[in-house]
Amino acid sequence: MSIDTLFPIAALLGVGTVCGFINTIAGGGSFLTLPVLIFMGLPPTVANGTNRLGIMLQNLFALKEFYSKGFLPLRFAFLVAIPASFGAIAGAYVATSIGDEVFKKSLAIIMVVVTLITIINPVKSTGVSGRIGVNGEGKRLILICVLFFLIGIYGGYIQAGVGFLILAGMTLCGYDLIRGNGVKVFVILIFTVFALVVFILDGSINYLLGTALGIGNILGALLGARVSIKKGSGFVRRFVICTIVLFAIKLFLD
Repeated sequence: MSIDTLFPIAALLGVGTVCGFINTIAGGGSFLTLPVLIFMGLPPTVANGTNRLGIMLQNLFALKEFYSKGFLPLRFAFLVAIPASFGAIAGAYVATSIGDEVFKKSLAIIMVVVTLITIINPVKSTGVSGRIGVNGEGKRLILICVLFFLIGIYGGYIQAGVGFLILAGMTLCGYDLIRGNGVKVFVILIFTVFALVVFILDGSINYLLGTALGIGNILGALLGARVSIKKGSGFVRRFVICTIVLFAIKLFLD
């Protein structure tokens, strides 16, 4: 294997580790990986698809940590993963036909809104508040399913920043940020599988670089999940706020 091949693989291992850590605790790690993949010469659509391979592996291993420690409300996670998956399939199909500049600017605004929600409405419970759940009111369940369908569309299209949107939805549903992260990694894992199939059928994946990125993502995800559980909701909340603000500033400057 030549140095020209080893260097990008080594670089993606490092970037993937950072991305996996950020994604598991907060979100937005794909804002790092997508530019790196494009810089390495991948077309934007192939970079978008290749990134999903790392995201899938990352969330698979992070999910094990949250589930084994009891921080995954599984019934609710299944409920919201279904509409999110349908949305992700739709989003992945349009990923090659719609420019992302407007998406990036609107996401920056959404990130600021998410920050305000997180600051104004910190969740103090240690579990579910009962505002919205599997057995909640019908209208509320419909609204939350619609919300996660829309989140799935965005996640299927560009992925970057979808973790922030899911955490915002989980906060509004009455979950603390640790359990919110548990649901987040479950939902992203499920809908990424469906989105990944679309990119595979389109031939938009570089498997060598995607595997290297995925190994880094796994290492970062395992570390991020353990830090999230150990440090608690207060740490996660501060980390999320800081990450959202930094990525929002980056998007506006771009």
